[in-house]
Amino acid sequence: LGVCCAQGKGTTKNEEEAARLYRQAASQGLAPAQICLVQCFERGADVVQDVEGAVKLYRKAADQGDMHGRNALGKCYANGAGVVQDGETAVKIFRQAADQDLSIAQRSLGQYCMLGVGVAHDVADAA
Repeated sequence: LGVCCAQGKGTTKNEEEAARLYRQAASQGLAPAQICLVQCFERGADVVQDVEGAVKLYRKAADQGDMHGRNALGKCYANGAGVVQDGETAVKIFRQAADQDLSIAQRSLGQYCMLGVGVAHDVADAA
């Protein structure tokens, strides 16, 4: 329902209502809702932009095994967004998402291995 409100599918587009619905579902531990709420935080879409809050929700989703949450949390560590920049932690988290066959995480992991960021430079592992 939150997605419908956010995108205006079958109803009038209302990002504030979408954020409310995402927040409600996220509080019940639903990882996809946590990711959607984080995207509202990042865009500042009718909610106050909150990078630290976004990291907390990404971490919750990642802890539940959500590959998109893991990938997003890895990006936070890679870029120092809401956390101290840490290439090793980013690589560890990207690897978890990559192991779940998330192609964007596999690409990020490959780039880090190729450049030797957070891990030893390893062209074979990058492939």
